[in-house]
Amino acid sequence: MRAIAALAAVMVLSPTLGLAHEPEGESLPLGDGHVTDHPARGNVFACALIDGRGFRGGGARHQGDWFHGDTWNPLEKPHVGGRVMWPRARLSLKASGDTVAVSGNGLPVNEPTGKFPISPDEEAWRYDTNPNPIQETALDFEIPAAPLAAAAPGCLPMGMIGFSLTGVAFYNALDDAGRDAAAHEVQDLCDGHPQGRGQYHYHSASACLPGVDSNAVVGWALDGYPILGMRDGGGKRLTNADLDDCHGRAERVTVDGRAYDYAYRLTREYPYVMGCFTGQVRAETRQAIRRSMGPPPRPR
Repeated sequence: MRAIAALAAVMVLSPTLGLAHEPEGESLPLGDGHVTDHPARGNVFACALIDGRGFRGGGARHQGDWFHGDTWNPLEKPHVGGRVMWPRARLSLKASGDTVAVSGNGLPVNEPTGKFPISPDEEAWRYDTNPNPIQETALDFEIPAAPLAAAAPGCLPMGMIGFSLTGVAFYNALDDAGRDAAAHEVQDLCDGHPQGRGQYHYHSASACLPGVDSNAVVGWALDGYPILGMRDGGGKRLTNADLDDCHGRAERVTVDGRAYDYAYRLTREYPYVMGCFTGQVRAETRQAIRRSMGPPPRPR
């Protein structure tokens, strides 16, 4: 698929060997409690609240001093140490007919991770004892080449809701307890970490994503719509007020000659990536992802 090459001209350069941008200093609104059983701007429409499963609990064990009432400050939050590169990382996208075939191993292409499991010697371990190593996780599914808007927005599952152009899964903004994962869980220098079966993922707008602070495509949702960076074509930093209930908006985006009439947008504020699915997710896609992940892990 030529999309990745075509985007290179409009993407900002990624940090050299994964040197992430410093997080911006101002405090962010805490997303705790902003999870609903229906679409609502600034919230996550969570399948866990409508399928009877609820939230299992888990995630970080202590709340750190980077919380200040209903805000949190990324600069005050510790990160998991280490800078591990993954030379075996791969991602390919191939358009054929009405679908795009996605193939990868879930590792970040040309970007680093921290060192997991978290060592007890690290400050981060005081708050989050994530015991999971990063493992290859097969990305082997198809998304629509021409997405179709659903009759009504769809809820977001716990687990993959999309993926970045570097091959890393996007998850929704919630941890296993239904809280703001970006605020509570301790991530690495690229704001990522592995879950129980080792899948490395982002809950928010990773500073290591090429194009994160621009108007470029940074990834794709499972319904086939593109995910774009935090600024519009005029350079304005977008906020929830600019977006709809699903954390996107109607706009024209052209990728590899294909025109899209809608895109999700990264933001610094919760829910960061997506609030719900605007488009239809293929049943075959959901099944392929479930097969690749196996049974759900136990909460940590």
